[in-house]
Amino acid sequence: MRILVHDYGGYAFAVQLSRVLARRGHTVCHAYCASLQTTPPGVLTRQADDAPGLTIKGLELAEPLDKYAFVKRWRQEREHGRLIAREVERFGPDVVLSGNAPLDAQKQLMAACRTHGARFVFWLQDLLGIATHRLLRKKMPVLGEAVGRYYLLLERALLRRSDAVVLITEDFRPIMREYGVDEASTHVIENWAPLDDVPARPQANAWAEAHNLAGKTCLLYSGTMGMKHNPDLVLQLALRFRDDDAVRVVVVSQGMGADWLRQKKAEHRLENLILLGFQPLDALPDVLATASVLMAVLEPDAGVFSVPSKVLTYLCAERAVLLAVPAENLAARIVGRIDAGRIVPPTDPAAFTDAAARLLADPVARRAMGQNARAYAEKTFDINRIADAFEKVL
Repeated sequence: MRILVHDYGGYAFAVQLSRVLARRGHTVCHAYCASLQTTPPGVLTRQADDAPGLTIKGLELAEPLDKYAFVKRWRQEREHGRLIAREVERFGPDVVLSGNAPLDAQKQLMAACRTHGARFVFWLQDLLGIATHRLLRKKMPVLGEAVGRYYLLLERALLRRSDAVVLITEDFRPIMREYGVDEASTHVIENWAPLDDVPARPQANAWAEAHNLAGKTCLLYSGTMGMKHNPDLVLQLALRFRDDDAVRVVVVSQGMGADWLRQKKAEHRLENLILLGFQPLDALPDVLATASVLMAVLEPDAGVFSVPSKVLTYLCAERAVLLAVPAENLAARIVGRIDAGRIVPPTDPAAFTDAAARLLADPVARRAMGQNARAYAEKTFDINRIADAFEKVL
């Protein structure tokens, strides 16, 4: 089978799936947006052990994608749509699996599939129509409502016209029923993190030494920090522990939230707040191992329509997790069920900093939580079982 896997963000778990499908004898083209600079990428070059049937294609825009300029971003997302549509014509897939894609690009890709006789599988990572509608009507009450409503209807139409839909959580099923998506063509395959990319490592490591973090107790955030992540929670942690020289609050990120924290660091003279850009993928195990506690935040409005993939990566690292996310979010339910950390409401900064203090004061509990996290990852993130599920859908 000729399979085009389109993962707009270039995530590590998606390219892992493409590699395994190619090893199973399929001819696979893995395409992603090479101009997106606010997402930590996976291994997006050919490796020595890759199957001959695998091609990895980075689609370059005329300029780096600007996520925070709405009109320019809209044009660039349509430009990406034209590029991925041409890839369908060039590669000639039997089936396309497309996730993380802006809805305008997804529309162009689906149209190309119809023109060239390829089946289309919508890999629903986030409910972008709902997210866009909520965001725009807050920023521009009248125009934003109209534009947001357009994207709600577009997402609904694309899902209904797909040959199959892969959901990352059962939480999306009621919305699919509301949208009138064919239940027989809807499948749930939860996201995962590549275990081999994040082996458990010691806290004392070369990366920690290089960044003057050896011997420090680190509360660490790694991954995108955009509009649905509240950087003020991280700022409150830095303020809470500013007089404790043993504690560092470390943010490994890029984007609007990280830029805001940079301003606040200077304003409050927070020497304990360490801000770093995305690190090379081969450094990721040591980055996460440097943490005593790994953190993730998600705004209340994003509770159902987004599942933070960084949390799944955290589970591999054998560290306790501190989440400020809605209780109904899948990541919160997983962490709570396996006792891998603490979950607080995203609207309660005091609860967030108090939970961090309690975790730092109890190394025995932290160690047990980290072990629970790694055990869950080893049991659940079996890429061959996951590939079996995708292969059946495709």
